[in-house]
Amino acid sequence: MGERTPDSARTPGKNARTPGKKTRAADSSKPRGSGSGKALGGESRIALVRRARRINRELAEVYPYAHPELDFENSFQLLVATVLSAQTTDLRVNQTTPALFAAYPTPEDMAAADPEALEQLIRPTGFFRAKAKSLLGLSAALRDNFGGEVPGRLEDLVTLPGVGRKTANVVLGNAFGVPGITVDTHFGRLVRRWKWTDETDPEKVEAVVCDLFPKSEWTMLSHRVVFHGRRVCHSRKPACGACPIAPLCPSYGEGETDPEKAKKLLKYEMGGRPGQRLKPPADYPGDPAPPLGAAVEVE
Repeated sequence: MGERTPDSARTPGKNARTPGKKTRAADSSKPRGSGSGKALGGESRIALVRRARRINRELAEVYPYAHPELDFENSFQLLVATVLSAQTTDLRVNQTTPALFAAYPTPEDMAAADPEALEQLIRPTGFFRAKAKSLLGLSAALRDNFGGEVPGRLEDLVTLPGVGRKTANVVLGNAFGVPGITVDTHFGRLVRRWKWTDETDPEKVEAVVCDLFPKSEWTMLSHRVVFHGRRVCHSRKPACGACPIAPLCPSYGEGETDPEKAKKLLKYEMGGRPGQRLKPPADYPGDPAPPLGAAVEVE
């Protein structure tokens, strides 16, 4: 799941759902700038908002157990795992981090790590030299600038080496309860497929989607969309015939529409196979993923 400011623990009132420019500029949980008020394909703005929110409600019924698919026990572990998740699967990260966190349980420990030893531990996640450099840098910054604690503000998180807005939103939303939209590959692909936006820049996508939903929905919406993208609405061949939101999707038919054939395309618990977490939540309906070295299906 791969690359979270405060003041978001409260559920916003009605006026917070579509803030004006002053509100947007003052709220750093939203990226600057927003999507156009124009909807795509002739759909009115009101119709788009209603359809988008209905999709979110439908996904909430399908995935009531949606959650971050990285194993973590504290904010530091989540930060490290999210940095490692770039250009690899959450499954591979989860298979790698047990040994990593056993060796370096705190920012102070990781900041003092031998670079080559750290590289070898995270090698399975790919791009291990660049990732090791980021982990050493962010750990040292946490030690030197934040008292060894992961900060709970977006503007602080993005100062850490290897941490961008997406990673910051993951940490804020799942370790601190601060709502945020996480625009990863799956999220951006699906919201374009659903014609919520045609933007491709992650910050612009985030701004558009923020304006479609109340702030209190941002984090869980991110999980639901990513869950659906990994399990049903695949990039190359979406399982349209097995999709629970097919009537709401303007791109229905891009994938397999035959119900029986579509069912065979489903992944993870939807397809009767293990998920990505070695330690999934208690309410997860699928099986835990196997440890590193076992034969598994990956995305």
